[in-house]
Amino acid sequence: MVKMTPVLLCGGSGTRLWPLSRKSYPKQFSSLMGAQSLFQASTHRLSGDAFAAPLIVTGEDFRFIVSEQLAAIHQQAQTILIEPEGRNTAPAVLAAALWLAEHDPDGLMLVAPSDHVIPDAEAFGAAIAAAVPRAEAGDLVTFGIAPTRPETGYGYLELAPGADTSVSTPQPLARFVEKPDAGRAAEMLGAGNFLWNAGIFLFSTKAILAAYEAHAPELIESARAAVAGSARDLGFTRLAADPWAELADISIDYAIMEKADNLVVMPYGGDWSDLGGWDAVWQESGPDAAGNVASNNATAIDCRNTLLRSEAEGLELVGIGLDDMIAVAMPDAVLVAHKSDSQRVKEAVATLKEKGAKQATTFPVDHRPWGWFESLVLGDRFQVKRIVVHPGAALSLQSHHHRSEHWIVVQGTAKVTVDDEVKLVTENQSVYIPLGGVHRMENPGKVDMVLIEVQTGSYLGEDDIIRYEDVYARN
Repeated sequence: MVKMTPVLLCGGSGTRLWPLSRKSYPKQFSSLMGAQSLFQASTHRLSGDAFAAPLIVTGEDFRFIVSEQLAAIHQQAQTILIEPEGRNTAPAVLAAALWLAEHDPDGLMLVAPSDHVIPDAEAFGAAIAAAVPRAEAGDLVTFGIAPTRPETGYGYLELAPGADTSVSTPQPLARFVEKPDAGRAAEMLGAGNFLWNAGIFLFSTKAILAAYEAHAPELIESARAAVAGSARDLGFTRLAADPWAELADISIDYAIMEKADNLVVMPYGGDWSDLGGWDAVWQESGPDAAGNVASNNATAIDCRNTLLRSEAEGLELVGIGLDDMIAVAMPDAVLVAHKSDSQRVKEAVATLKEKGAKQATTFPVDHRPWGWFESLVLGDRFQVKRIVVHPGAALSLQSHHHRSEHWIVVQGTAKVTVDDEVKLVTENQSVYIPLGGVHRMENPGKVDMVLIEVQTGSYLGEDDIIRYEDVYARN
């Protein structure tokens, strides 16, 4: 049996779940619906005997997050394609197809976003299996979700006359429908021949490349050059930047699917959500008898149909007498909105960007290839950070023009280099890094190493780093 390659798209930086989802750490990497992140759950769902190892398409900023989260669930990708810049789904899928044409030319590709929630993996797997014969025959299969409400946040698929949305075999498609207003959405729900557009596709590598040749030939040359000029980099495949920059920013729906005449729809009647807003998170989280969803650090008192989430350790969120409200607390930002306004969260992000607030795009925890850090206190000429370094990981050999640092190890052991001196620093010990000192921190142990860093100086920005050596090949 031909195995399918899951092609997981995880380069997006959506803002509709702000303040949890931000440009520097978008929702697909967050644990919104359980212990695993949405990306990890998607990878796990598309694994097993029917699937080859996944192909991941992501951006420069997320490459180490992807590899770390894969390792945490004991999964390994065929490759991780690094987009030099976001160009939407049509170039991303084309690059994946061109790469697979060199490695598995007769295989099937299952293209899926990495931030969807599909609780019943077995039922979804059955739908995929039912669609395989059409994909092997050369059709392009798109998956449509049986609608349960007049949703205005999704695009729709209109089935051709005589098609049946309730069957478990692919059906003919009449057309794509853009996101409707409330009245039109209600009409389509009542008509019974419309499905939500899930943005999930199954096809052979040969069929999708033929579709690009027929319907979007202008993308082929630059994409082919980007793949041909790609370079291996620490286990990643970095697409060539110059030809990639020439590609149009266009979705696969517009470039291919709305033009193809060999497209069929696989209906899926199980639960599904793209978590496109906090109202969707509320709905998918299973509200209690009063309609409330509260996280472990949140309490609802005399509330109804309300979502309360505290994403900050040690921060208790309490709602009293709230109806149809959303409240999400982070260490550096709090969102409070009526549930009906959940789609307007992106307006808040735009407003914060205009006023120069870093909370618009920057996550309070900064993830790096060696671990992560967070700022605990930031004042005039000083900053206090908590830094976590994973076992075997090392920061770059570096120096600073404008600050000195004092490190106090609170867990594990640090191997510290300061100029010509190398020494081990254990729990409750400290070391001083003078201004201009060439230094590095490593974790030689088997557990996470945690330290508190106190910075002092005239400028404390992250761009005040001169790197001399870096095992992660960062410039």
